[in-house]
Amino acid sequence: MIMKAFKPKVLLSSAFVLAFVGLIAYVWFSPSGARNAPDVSMKILTNGKLINLAEYRGRPVLVTFWATSCTGCVKEMPHLVELYQELAPKGLEIIGVAMSYDRPDHVLEMQKRKALPYPIVYDEINDISRAFGGVRLTPTSFLINPQGQIVKHKIGEMDMKLLHARIMTMLANSKAG
Repeated sequence: MIMKAFKPKVLLSSAFVLAFVGLIAYVWFSPSGARNAPDVSMKILTNGKLINLAEYRGRPVLVTFWATSCTGCVKEMPHLVELYQELAPKGLEIIGVAMSYDRPDHVLEMQKRKALPYPIVYDEINDISRAFGGVRLTPTSFLINPQGQIVKHKIGEMDMKLLHARIMTMLANSKAG
């Protein structure tokens, strides 16, 4: 008798756990609802050239917010340089966004010291971070697919192997389409 009364509770809680795990998996693996990337203009710090994120439609773009005082950001930089050197010729663009609380001269010095080959923009009045939903923590990165949708939003250091694989898939699909 005790076993029969216990089984429905176990089945009910198992069903709840499975439903909860399924929901978490859906949210985790779905492309952030595939929301569109903001149509934001940014000025490259080294030459003053104005770029618009919409210009990069048709290519994957990694927008990464960083600060000179952020140890995780500095740790990621050599991996981003490597990723850029390998995949930019195939179509990837990386845009580094320096936070407003950094001094521009410190950002330029870091860009030079770390030999960052991709464009660095300075978010002087926080308009770029606001456009991306109010970025406050660094590193924070957004992977944008060739259709202009944010497919990955990551606060903290990225898993470079997974990032590389996802970008390679995007590049292969954009050439096939």
